[in-house]
Amino acid sequence: MKKRIALVAHDNRKKDLLDWVEFNWETLLNHDLTCTGTTGGLIEDLLKSKIAQSNKQELKIKKLKSGPLGGDQQLGALITEGEIDLLIFLWDPMQPQPHDVDVKALLRIAVLYNIPMACNRSTADFMISSNLLFEEYQPTLKDYSGYIKRKIH
Repeated sequence: MKKRIALVAHDNRKKDLLDWVEFNWETLLNHDLTCTGTTGGLIEDLLKSKIAQSNKQELKIKKLKSGPLGGDQQLGALITEGEIDLLIFLWDPMQPQPHDVDVKALLRIAVLYNIPMACNRSTADFMISSNLLFEEYQPTLKDYSGYIKRKIH
């Protein structure tokens, strides 16, 4: 079962994500990857060399805009459309971000749509080693019909 995995990292966490991708690259090649711009370019460069060395399948990464240029918002939209199955987002809790509002919005959307999300390597390790990664899985969504049908006077 192919999953649609989003990979995102703030600048101070890109090396951590690249290390994680390098460790898990063979598993990741079995899935569809979506990344914000800069992160996607770095992951693409890393995986191209791995694929060339191993004669594995072709790499397909959907690259969005850089996070501060709207990539976080694009990713949030993909989540709302059911186009992302899980999110690995190594964000930097120690560094202020110029697009902090977008980051919070992305995290909120991932929680709202009950998308499995890892914000650190330990959780990413648990997610990628889960049997659910290779099985059909439909997240349970809260019923928001009351919210949608509300009337404001």
